[in-house]
Amino acid sequence: MATFDAIADLPVEIEECELEGREITLGSFERMTTLVKVRGGGHEGIGEDVTYDAVDHIALQDAGAPEELRGSDSFAGFSNLIGNLDLFPSPPERDVSRPYRRWAFESAVLDLALRQAGTNLAAVLGRKARPVNFVSSMRLASSADETSSIDPLLARLAIYPTLRFKLDPVNDWDDELIAALVETGAVDSLDLKGFYKGTVVDVETDPELYRKLIEAFPDAWLEDPDVNEETKPLLDPVSERITWDAPIHAVSDIEAMPWVPKMVNIKPSRFGAIEELFGAYDYCEERGIGAYGGGQTELGEGRGHIQYLASIFHPDTPNDVAPSGYNDPEQATKPGLLSSPLEPAIDETGFRWIS
Repeated sequence: MATFDAIADLPVEIEECELEGREITLGSFERMTTLVKVRGGGHEGIGEDVTYDAVDHIALQDAGAPEELRGSDSFAGFSNLIGNLDLFPSPPERDVSRPYRRWAFESAVLDLALRQAGTNLAAVLGRKARPVNFVSSMRLASSADETSSIDPLLARLAIYPTLRFKLDPVNDWDDELIAALVETGAVDSLDLKGFYKGTVVDVETDPELYRKLIEAFPDAWLEDPDVNEETKPLLDPVSERITWDAPIHAVSDIEAMPWVPKMVNIKPSRFGAIEELFGAYDYCEERGIGAYGGGQTELGEGRGHIQYLASIFHPDTPNDVAPSGYNDPEQATKPGLLSSPLEPAIDETGFRWIS
């Protein structure tokens, strides 16, 4: 039985839908998200739209939730309805935002359906919530104009000495910095950003940098390399360490990768439709492909959703689902944050992680 089948027939009654904006400044990064709140039968379900362009959030919040999202149906019925709606009052700045928004509405409806049924996602799927291993994802420079430094990483380790990291190598990483990072023994994965073009996180593909990283970090995952005629000879011998994130939106994307992966980043918001997401979990489990989760700098319940899914599907891998405080350069260097692994914190009903 497909995992999605366990939730497909859950009945849902939606009486109203409300949108709530969230925003925060994290260093030089200004983040805005939108919470989607659906209500019915005295219960509320919540999802989070992680679209990155503020103009898209403002347009949605000004327009309000779609009127069609009211009535009674199964969860699968509402999922199909959401998939057929244009959830953007005006075209999005980027097409990749469309699944992000669908994920927000579907996760809210799933949360509501489970609450109305008096149960939770783990129980319905017959899965046990387990402690979640996580890494802290970061760049070693706060802006494109700043030189990379190991200092931000060391500041975090000084407070959280067992913390593990997923780092974004950039073109100014020199031999001295790489050696210092190796010395920490705290790097689990390197995000090479090979699929980002025309964004603030672009990295110019440098085969020599790839060679240095492959040799210096023999046990680290290599996420999203730019595979071209110069880099492929370097990557072929280490293909078992290569994992993918940005291009993965469906099972067909996993199958399209240049090597059969041993590990992939199943980032829920990239899939949009929960049926697609659960299908990817099934696909990987059936073929012995490892998975880890990833976030999108969520500011609300959306962070809990990815921690919940990691807890029941892939708790032991280097999940990029650290508590939100680790995304804040100031908070991440102060005591008080939860350490890895996160103890399960699922609510008695719904699709909610209690933070």
